[in-house]
Amino acid sequence: MTEAFDSDIFNLAPIAMWIEDFSGVQALFETWRAQGVTDIRAFLREDLSRVAASSQRIRVLDVNRKTLALFEADDADHLRANLATVFRDDMLETHINELAALFDGAQSFSSTTVNYTLSGRRLDIQLRGSVLPGHEATLGKVLLTTEDITEREDARRAEAHQRLYAEGIFEHSPVSLWVEDFSRIKILIESVRASGISDFRTFMDVHPEFVRQCMSEIRVIDVNKATLELFCAPDRMELLHRLGEIFRDAMEKPFREQLMELWNGNLFHHREVINYALDGSERHILLHFSVFPGHENDWSRVQIALTDITARKKAEAYLEYLGKHDVLTKLYNRAFYAEEINRMERKSLRPVSAIIIDINGLKEANDQLGHDAGDALLRRFGEILNGAVLKPNHAARIGGDEFAVLMPGADAKAASAMIETINALLTINNQFYSSAQLSMSCGAATSEPGESMESVVKRADQMMYEQKRAYYEKKNAAEVSATLLARTTGGKNGKR
Repeated sequence: MTEAFDSDIFNLAPIAMWIEDFSGVQALFETWRAQGVTDIRAFLREDLSRVAASSQRIRVLDVNRKTLALFEADDADHLRANLATVFRDDMLETHINELAALFDGAQSFSSTTVNYTLSGRRLDIQLRGSVLPGHEATLGKVLLTTEDITEREDARRAEAHQRLYAEGIFEHSPVSLWVEDFSRIKILIESVRASGISDFRTFMDVHPEFVRQCMSEIRVIDVNKATLELFCAPDRMELLHRLGEIFRDAMEKPFREQLMELWNGNLFHHREVINYALDGSERHILLHFSVFPGHENDWSRVQIALTDITARKKAEAYLEYLGKHDVLTKLYNRAFYAEEINRMERKSLRPVSAIIIDINGLKEANDQLGHDAGDALLRRFGEILNGAVLKPNHAARIGGDEFAVLMPGADAKAASAMIETINALLTINNQFYSSAQLSMSCGAATSEPGESMESVVKRADQMMYEQKRAYYEKKNAAEVSATLLARTTGGKNGKR
């Protein structure tokens, strides 16, 4: 009656069950022990054919109905005849653990392994085995259960795959990525809110130390390879150790705005910031801030994506420079000059002085020596004005050989001193270029009460032309005198 009851339990069990005879394995164990084997795991791993030999000595005594259904067998004999299909490939490695447990005298064992149905379908199996009472010495009867955990393992493998996929995207992203913990910052902000503060911007203005404290409370959890490359860091440890060199100086102002966004509940925002690489070079960065889903209440996981826009900012700065500067002389250009004239017209700051300058002899230099020689004169004069004219004054090239110096808030005395400075630098420059002397004509004017900028510039321009006319009259007179002297000298020599 008991046997029949036990048989019913065995066959009706909702889990696959096997009764197996391991006595042949036990005999093999004794042979190996006699040969001096003590570390069975190392012994079996040394030659996996030993594992296969052990497996072949196991005899299946009985299986229940669940086993037949799981492994797609018609009956026990059908299953026995195809055990090589069921137990194969990657099962051998895990089988070592079962054999080692029995070799070491354990009466039970468990492992996660792989079996195959008779149709070849792969099964992930949770295997548990127990030596039945009375068979401890011979291992003649061992009860095993094989639970199908394929669905669970598939989910685990899918999760692991997704994790590796996400880690790969993070690690190999061409954009610098940071995972950070802002939970302490949330606590600090909420404590300010709880104290009754409503104007957070004014609070930060009054308490700049609060901003610095928030910066110090950021905890960096991880960074990717692009981050190390962007900030010239050899490894993560070095980068994290020297964060103070990266986030400094100009970083505090945009961080205040970031705190303002968080205060207003904006957990996704972006802005341009400036960071510094570990070699000290400046990095213009487009920062994207986002709190990870599920962490909106504590900000404990935040992603910071940093896009390096340094090259773009340099290009923009250069284009802006070209829009306001003359490439040849490095002075401001006519467009900037016109804009500055309009700006000074709108401002109430007076007096204002203007100096208009023209290079003497540039056309002759171009005609006689070529435009390269003329360009060289222009570059030299640009160097002179760049050395003489400092902010708030501005020097601009407003024509081919014409220049202007605008001096807001400067009286006639200051304008006269500027001309003296320019002449002094011109004299020094000419000492280095004795074969290509620079000469200039200039005029200066200082605004009268109520006078427009256009009128000031026009007066300075008229004075420049008067000086230029005097320069050429003097030059022409000197050339005429030299010609007459040459003719007179030539005539006397002819009489001789």
